[in-house]
Parts: sequence; structure tokens; C-alpha cells
Amino acid sequence: MVEFSRYYIQLFKDIWDNIVELFQYGIWENFLKRIGLDFYEYYKDLYDYSQSFTIVSWIMAIISLILNFSLIIFIIIKLVIWFRKYAAFRKIEVEKNELIEEIALLNDKVIALMDEKNQIMAMKVSQLGINASTGEPAEKIITGPLNRGQKMQPAMEYAGNGNGLVRSPQSVIMPERSQSDLPPGMSRFVKLIQVDKEYAGKDTHIYMEEGDYLQLSELVDKFVDFASSKLKLYYTREMIAQFFSGMAASKVMILEGISGTGKTSLPYAMGKFFGNNASIISVQPSWRDRSEMLGYLNEFTKRFNETEFLKALYEASYRKDVDFIVLDEMNLARIEYYFAEFLSIMEMPDPSEWKIDLVPDSKSSDPLKLINGKITVPLNVWFVGTSNKDDSTFTITDKVYDRAIALEFEAKGEYFPAPETEPIRMSSEYLQELFDEAFYKYPVSEGLLDKFEILDKYIQSNFKIAFGNRIMVQVHKFVPVYVACGGTEEKGLDYIFANKILRKFETLNLAFLQNELDQLINQIHRVFGKNGFEESIKCIQDLKKHI
Repeated sequence: MVEFSRYYIQLFKDIWDNIVELFQYGIWENFLKRIGLDFYEYYKDLYDYSQSFTIVSWIMAIISLILNFSLIIFIIIKLVIWFRKYAAFRKIEVEKNELIEEIALLNDKVIALMDEKNQIMAMKVSQLGINASTGEPAEKIITGPLNRGQKMQPAMEYAGNGNGLVRSPQSVIMPERSQSDLPPGMSRFVKLIQVDKEYAGKDTHIYMEEGDYLQLSELVDKFVDFASSKLKLYYTREMIAQFFSGMAASKVMILEGISGTGKTSLPYAMGKFFGNNASIISVQPSWRDRSEMLGYLNEFTKRFNETEFLKALYEASYRKDVDFIVLDEMNLARIEYYFAEFLSIMEMPDPSEWKIDLVPDSKSSDPLKLINGKITVPLNVWFVGTSNKDDSTFTITDKVYDRAIALEFEAKGEYFPAPETEPIRMSSEYLQELFDEAFYKYPVSEGLLDKFEILDKYIQSNFKIAFGNRIMVQVHKFVPVYVACGGTEEKGLDYIFANKILRKFETLNLAFLQNELDQLINQIHRVFGKNGFEESIKCIQDLKKHI
């Protein structure tokens, strides 16, 4: 063993000396010859020392040789991998630079082609003997000194050559083409002006009959029977109670679940029930900002490219009944991009400030309800978004969830018999009165709020998640209406906790929080009892299953 240790120390001393010599005399000078001599010396040292090796020394020598060769091979492999990565990186960078240069070249070509097209169009217009700006004959154009806003354009004049009239080029002065004004009497909002015409002189007041003055619990029952008997759509009283409570708490609702569970059908049926068809807008994956949803002003034609969403929103301002605008498959694009402005303005406490800018100025030919280029979001409209959870959609962010009320559709409704039920006529103002009455009659009890505060502090302490004032405002609106619809306040609070607070847990690293989740269940049992907060307990158990 001692002889092996001496040999091993001598071996590494020789290796170090050889490395130093390699750099002293040049890496490439007699490289192969020097490497060969070095390995011969290593072999000779092994031979000399091995004469006195014991069995243990031989075992240690073999193990050390294997480890050393493994280390050398490992270093070589790592170097090869590093060089390959570096080569791939260099290749990508080179290709990227080539693409940037190619894009710049293509942009230059596009600009050149556009200039060429404009010149050709100008020549064609002038060959007809017409002023491109005014539409008057070209001979009325007065030549003279070049004024500001004018440029030299090639034109044609008629001249005699003895055989008839021919065209010969000359230079005339033509003003730059202007699209600043549309023909007199024409509006830049075609669809919205059509809405003005449809409602001109029309009585939009909602005349409610005695049978239409329902309480919230009666309203839930009647809708469930109407959807079953007239539309063959089946919803539970619990689901509809949550829907009306959500309407009281927020102007934005999100219906989530797998395809075919009746998400889009619910607002469609609600529109039929209130006598006003819901506007269903299909969200496209290409939506990146509000212009995709509202439209935009075309600077060349000076007309506004209106969308069906804009038309539905504008028409709602004429109506007095309950109005639903459905954003179908709303998470095919990022909601916080195209719907951000609506989420922000509907946070303002004064509904008169719920205004969206459409155009920077106002014209006499603009729609009647477009004031100073702005459209108002009316109080009688609710935005309902449907959402699928699959690989083709974007995740809905907390910014959206915090401002909306989300309903989960887990399965398709089952058939049940219902009496023939007719739709009702109800104004949005009366529906809001029902909500206000519930706020006054069924305020959330102080005892329940105290229990909720205990749970709030526990979650802040153990999971670093806070509720926020916005959610507490929704609690004070959602729970009373839920009670008025026939539920209990504890169950209403349970729904808010499960869908507002526990939803945030999906962003946590739950794999390391198994014990904490079990303790949270125990804490809920201590505060609300063994049978309390059933939906929240179920939600926590589902979180544990997906870890």
C-alpha cells in the first residue's frame, strides 16, 4: 500500500511537470512525440514501482487507473458538448443576422414598389385628364410657381399633329390627394348610424305586467323551468342562483368547463328569457388589442371599421332591458390584452365615467350616442365570456379573475320535466332594484365575516396570499343576492372562497405544500365545522390530486 501511494504521488508529479513543459516549449511543437514519451515514462514508473506491489496495491492501482481514465473521458465529453453548443449558438446568431438583413432588404423593396405604384396611379389619373384631388378636368389646373403642399406630376395634354389629336406629356402642378372629408351627409360609422335609424322614434320603455314583478328566488325557478320547457336546456337552481349573484357582483362573468356542458347556451337562454337575444361574438386567436374587438378608424378612407361587438354595445345603450354580450372562447387570445380597457373603466365607482374612446374628434355626421368620440358602456349590459381549459387556449390571469365572477361547468345538465313557462319582460332597472333590496335585507352577518377574517389571516400567514379589497366588495354583493335566490350565506361565502382564493393556489408549488393543505382543511373544519365549506374542501382535495 505504501509503494502504491509513492507511485501515485510520483505519477501526478510527472503529469504536472509534463504539462508545464508542454506550455513552455509550445503546445504544437513535437506534440505527438512528447505525448508518446510522457506515456512511456508513466508506464515505466508503473513497472518499476509494481515490483514491490502487494495485492492491495494492485487493487488500488486498477481502481485509480479506472477512475483517472473515467475523469479524462468525462472532461473530453464535456468539452465536446460545450463546443457543439457553442457552434450551434454561433450558427443561430449568424442565421438571425442573415434574416434581419433579408427583412431590411425586403422592406426597402416594399417601399420602392409602393412608390412605383403611386407614380403609376398618378400617371393613369392624369392620362384621363382628371385632377386626382378634385375630380375636375385637368385643363382647369393652373400652372405656376410651386406652392406648399403641391408637387410636380406628369400629365398629358391633347395636341394636334395633322392626323388628329394625340397625347403629349407635360408637367403640371397637382395638389396632394386629401381624404380628410367624406362626401356630405355620409357618416364614418355606417353600422351605428343604421342602429340610430332603427331606433328613431321607437318606444324602448319596458312595460312590465303583474306576472313579471318577481322576487329573485321566483326568478331563478322561472328561468330553470323556461330553459327546460322551451329550449331543452337543463340547469340546476344552484347554478342559476350563482349566475344571478354573479351578475350582482360584477359586470364580467366567466363560464368555464369542458366543451358541451352548456356554457354558451346559458347566456343565450338568458337572452331569450328576458326577451332580448344575446349577442354572441367569437373571439379570434389573432386578437391582440382593443381594435380587434371594437374596430378602428381607417386613416385613408376616414371610415371606422366597425365590429359586431361595437354594434351590440351601441345598441344596448338604446335598450332598457337586460342585455348580454357573449365573448365565446374568450381565452383563445389573451383577455388582458384586448379587454383590458373594459376591465379598467368598470372599476370606476361612477358609471357615467364608463366611456371608451373610439375617435379623437367628433363630427356632425357621427352617431347620436357617440359623444365627443366616446361610447358609454351602459349599465344594462353584462359581458359573459366562455372558456375552455385545453392546450389551445391561454391561461386566464388573476387580473381578470379578480374582476370577474367565474362559474364552473363540470357536466352537462340532466333532463327533468318542467311546466310550460313563457319568457318575461323585465327592465334592467327593476333587476338592479332586486339586487339592492337583497343588499339591504340580507347583509353578510358579522359572525360570518369574523370567521372569514380568521381564515384570511391563516392563509396570509401560511401561503402568503391576501384577499384584497376588491374580493371583499364582491363578497358583500354576491352573498346577499345568493341568499335572496334561496341559498345560505355560508354556502355563498364558500363559493367565493373556493373560486376566488383557492384558485390562486394553482400558482404555488403545491408539491411541497401537502402538509400545509391538510392543515388548511383542518383549519376550515375548526372554523366552520365538519360539514362547512364543502366546496372549498373539495377544491383543496382536487388540488392535492393534481400534484
